[in-house]
Amino acid sequence: MRTFIIIWIGQLVSLLGSGVTSFALSIWVYKNTNSATQFALMSVLTLVPAMIFSPVAGSLGDRRNRRKIIVLSNCGAGLSTLSIAVLLFLGHLEIWHIYVATAASSAFSALQWPAYNAVIPLLVPPEHLVRANGMFQVALAVSQLISPVLGGFLLVTIQIEGVFILNGISFVFCVVMFLLVRLPKPGTTTKAKMSKRRILWYDALEGWNYITSRRGLFWLSILFCVYHFVEGTSIVLSTPLFLSFTSTPVLGIMLSIGGSGMLLGTAVITTWGGGKRRIYNVLGFMLLGGLCMVLAGLRPDVVLCTVAIFLHFFSLPIIISSKQAIMQTKVALDVQARVFAVNGMLINFSLLLAYLVAGPLADLVFEPLLTVNGSLAGSVGKIIGVGPGRGIGLFFIIMGMFMIVATVTSYLSPRLRLVESELPNVISQ
Repeated sequence: MRTFIIIWIGQLVSLLGSGVTSFALSIWVYKNTNSATQFALMSVLTLVPAMIFSPVAGSLGDRRNRRKIIVLSNCGAGLSTLSIAVLLFLGHLEIWHIYVATAASSAFSALQWPAYNAVIPLLVPPEHLVRANGMFQVALAVSQLISPVLGGFLLVTIQIEGVFILNGISFVFCVVMFLLVRLPKPGTTTKAKMSKRRILWYDALEGWNYITSRRGLFWLSILFCVYHFVEGTSIVLSTPLFLSFTSTPVLGIMLSIGGSGMLLGTAVITTWGGGKRRIYNVLGFMLLGGLCMVLAGLRPDVVLCTVAIFLHFFSLPIIISSKQAIMQTKVALDVQARVFAVNGMLINFSLLLAYLVAGPLADLVFEPLLTVNGSLAGSVGKIIGVGPGRGIGLFFIIMGMFMIVATVTSYLSPRLRLVESELPNVISQ
């Protein structure tokens, strides 16, 4: 795993640099606009380019040299950040410049991740795939935990200009790590033939056809769309829910404890390896995630919600790592980039849909139901309470129950439950 660890270190540094810069830019946008809408627009501009470019990224990842794609994508993302830094130094930085750079950086990231995910099974033995994906979840967890704290400290000490410089260094470091290693090329393991004259978008459809022709993989992809939709609603509404009954400092403590749960989850899955039936990890911990959402919405209680947050974040890396290992083991090596690109596009669409509908549903439907004189105040309100935030709590309960039902239904599906037995491994054990 030496080559993989070298690459992983480069990605860890790159993710940390990008996280700090993203945090700093978000603060800069909010302070200069005082607009929550423009602040939220940055999240949308991160998802939409990824959705658009993911199919093309998958096709390129299977057609071209994957190392070159990853290196060039990192260079492109670095140049996007550099352009913002130059405009800031010159005193000409406008909000729309940041939007364009954010969209460009997202597009370059979309180009590299299918190739990166497809490289892992070429480097790591099958029995260590869950560990390898767990290590990547460690990198994400470290980035999410440290970036806000480090970003806030650096904004005070070296200002946003210094943050840009450090981010540039992180991109260079990541590129150097990739240039230091040699990556094996995948052999042709499917009957699909890629003609260079074919249109990339048409070629990208093969990733979707590959999934739909294997029912176990198809239902696994659909289950993850449901999971990320529910996850997206919690991302949007968790802060309003918790601030309805506690203060900002307490919320910070709750989220920090939750972040420690994610680190513990990554440590567990990296050490454990996930066992032989990884699909049980996916279904079991998804069930736990649904239960956590129900608990978070049930009572405006700090301790109960903190436990729910901790367990939710604990389950997240185990679910993602196990699912990735299943896909990497069961999907033919020469189409993996396309398949991962399709999966990424579906997940981003689910998240975007959640971001768009969660707020209006909470404000216009669920919150009015549980006001003091609301329609459900005399029934559901007697159980979970009435007042600010209780409508969002009801929404959490419904989403959690939806996740539980989807998980149980998936377990009852033989094609999904037996996906590891029915589909052959593309790499030998």
